[in-house]
Amino acid sequence: MSQLKADSAMTVGRMWKKPHFIANPWLRYGLIVVTLVYLYWAFSTLPFNWTRISEGLPRAARIFGGAFPPSFERGGLLWTGFKESFQIAFLATLLGVFLSVPIAVMAAKNVAPKPIYLLGRGIIIVSRSFHPVIVAILFVAAVGFGPLAGILTLTLYSIGFVAKLLAEEIEEIDWGQVEAMRSVGAGYLKMLVYGVFPQIMPRQIGLSMYQLDSNLRASAVVGIVGAGGIGGTLMNAFGRYDYDFAFAILLLIIGIILISEGVSGWVRKKIW
Repeated sequence: MSQLKADSAMTVGRMWKKPHFIANPWLRYGLIVVTLVYLYWAFSTLPFNWTRISEGLPRAARIFGGAFPPSFERGGLLWTGFKESFQIAFLATLLGVFLSVPIAVMAAKNVAPKPIYLLGRGIIIVSRSFHPVIVAILFVAAVGFGPLAGILTLTLYSIGFVAKLLAEEIEEIDWGQVEAMRSVGAGYLKMLVYGVFPQIMPRQIGLSMYQLDSNLRASAVVGIVGAGGIGGTLMNAFGRYDYDFAFAILLLIIGIILISEGVSGWVRKKIW
């Protein structure tokens, strides 16, 4: 009892302090010093032209001022660009999802032999290695300006995303269903069709909807480098200083992304 009173007396007047995220003070302060040194080095060596930046602020104000009100007078040109973007996005999504399924099976450790697994993972890594704009530049150089370069770019982009997540989904399936198929003598293909695919189908449909939404956005971006779609129209509008028309394009892109987000959410609710 006396010991309890002594402990209580020792805790009176003391306040609880939140423990540090990094307990070791040498490591904690060392990381702070390294971060500060890095920031000083980065800002002191990067070629910032503060004079040009200050001159660019009024220019940016003129651009934003010229964008209001947005101009929708050239509706035909808008429709042509968006129609091409839709076509590119839908075709690339269909091709990408279709090719992602076998690549995902190849890249799933629990259903593929080791050499096939490494090959599948290698394809996914290559597909995910570069930004779509860089890939679009390569395809434009290879097949020329136009929608074909956009379709090839977004197909590769879709494979990198959908195949990776599908492979991870396959690796986490309930293995009991697969064992049940094997116990009745099912071959490898039947095991995939009846034991694996039914378990990943809701995820695959959800990923496909998300990828379509992503491809709609990306089709506008890759069009800037000549891969077809509304991006080329947007770039030309900026080049001609038609800021009101460019702003109209940007507003339509935002509107279409909002609609596609609502549609994909509705489809996902219906599936699950």
